[in-house]
Amino acid sequence: MIETTYNVGIYCRLSKDDERDGESVSIENQKLLLQNYVRQRGWNEYDVYIDDGYSGTNFDRPGVKRLIEDAKAKRINVILVKDLSRFGRNYIEFGQYTDYLFPSLGCRFIALNNGIDTMSDNGSTDVMCFLNLFNEFYSRDTSKKVKAVKKACAESGKFMGTYPAYGYRRDPADKHHLVVDEETAPVVRRIFAMRASGMGFHSIAAKLNEEGVLSPGMLYYQRKGQSDPRHVNHKWADQTAKNIVRNEVYIGNMVQGKSGTLSYKSRKLISKPEDEWIRVEGTHEAIVSREVWDTVTAIDRKKVRKSAPSDGNRSIFTGLVYCADCGFKMRNHIERFTYKDGRPGRYSSFICGNYSRSGKSACTVHTIYETVLTQLVLEDIREKARFAEHDPEQLAQQIIRLKEKEARSRLSSYEQELKAASARLKELERLMQNLYEDKCAGTIPQTVFQTLMRKYEAERAEKAEAVPELERRVKAHQENQTGADRWLEVIRRYTEITELDETILFELVDRIEVGDTRKVHGLRVCDIKVYYRYVGNVDDALAQERRRQFEKAI
Repeated sequence: MIETTYNVGIYCRLSKDDERDGESVSIENQKLLLQNYVRQRGWNEYDVYIDDGYSGTNFDRPGVKRLIEDAKAKRINVILVKDLSRFGRNYIEFGQYTDYLFPSLGCRFIALNNGIDTMSDNGSTDVMCFLNLFNEFYSRDTSKKVKAVKKACAESGKFMGTYPAYGYRRDPADKHHLVVDEETAPVVRRIFAMRASGMGFHSIAAKLNEEGVLSPGMLYYQRKGQSDPRHVNHKWADQTAKNIVRNEVYIGNMVQGKSGTLSYKSRKLISKPEDEWIRVEGTHEAIVSREVWDTVTAIDRKKVRKSAPSDGNRSIFTGLVYCADCGFKMRNHIERFTYKDGRPGRYSSFICGNYSRSGKSACTVHTIYETVLTQLVLEDIREKARFAEHDPEQLAQQIIRLKEKEARSRLSSYEQELKAASARLKELERLMQNLYEDKCAGTIPQTVFQTLMRKYEAERAEKAEAVPELERRVKAHQENQTGADRWLEVIRRYTEITELDETILFELVDRIEVGDTRKVHGLRVCDIKVYYRYVGNVDDALAQERRRQFEKAI
């Protein structure tokens, strides 16, 4: 009889989710226990394979991979673990190893605490599949509990991320609270200011790189006293600037849960829809004001892309001017000419984009020179600012009354639609439940059940999709007071302005509508409407305020 030589591979694992306080689960204790077992039997200890901090829900672990390679190379013929859960908690993958791979390699598998030995004929392997299944259930249950705790913490406004956003650092007194990083916060404010002035993300990144401002990644490793191991150019990029100006953390809001794993078995992250994000407002000190945030948000919403003309002069109105009749954006048109003395000249005007693209059959030209538009908008802003400075409370009430009068019928309609949709959703859920019960009881045939279920499910999906939009509309109509107050606070700064620039326009103006030109008493005139952010067009409210002041004076 040939005596078998046992070369043992000892495998130890400790997951981040395991209880580290217990003596029995520490890596060192696992190792000592298994080494003693090997020595008592006079076997050869070939190597110890350790995975510390890795989950057992998958086998993508360096220790396991090295162990399998040695088993396939016939360096080991015994695999020894403390218990089945240490080797893994994935029922299907575990079975592929213990039932197929290890036997084909002639490799013996022993789980000490479970009394499992694949060479034994005492029936111990018969219960191995059940133990593996229970181990997987344990992982699933643990994953649900961990996710529930993290979600509860996120819903309470606690920071649950790994790295604070650029411009912030962890509060030394509370790791779940963010405080402003005085070193990097000025850079964040500058990025927002540049974007609010109309600069593109590429220009912002280039400017920061020219000035030698350290990128977030470089700063992180510099503070750790390490060199950046990533194979990148260590510079600011367009996407970095874009991520910063679109992150609500800078106005004091905590937005978390934007991504998650497919399941507890997979570490691959997937993006979640926005309606599943966890948003908590006012959790920490803001770095930028709400007005600046609204400005850059408005720029993103308009998708303003300003390509500089050959002479380098850009229009400050690009992206803000619309045709009053067809609603298309108006295009900036440049006419070049030469003065008698040889100097080059230019006229900048705006024309309807629909007309420019498709001709008279689509719309009319709606042209207006930029110099005229600048003067009209400047005067409109100064007029609104003077009224706001004179009696802001009264003007706010006029604006609110006018907006509520316009919106009252729509608000009532939205509320009725929302109420009807919510009621119908409940009714559909009841109908689907009754339908399923009737099908189980045999009251209705399968074909009828499937037809009605598809019909109800389609209607339920339609109503479920409509409800959030109706709720948003109702909420929007209920925010008139906040919008009027915010507009008054901003507009009052501009009573004495003498010149317009992009920053002022994007801060104040939502859109400008230009009507078609017509002749009045031999003069060419057109109607201009300026729609301000937060309040829209307030000309009617101003007219009411003028009448009130006139009546008060007489």
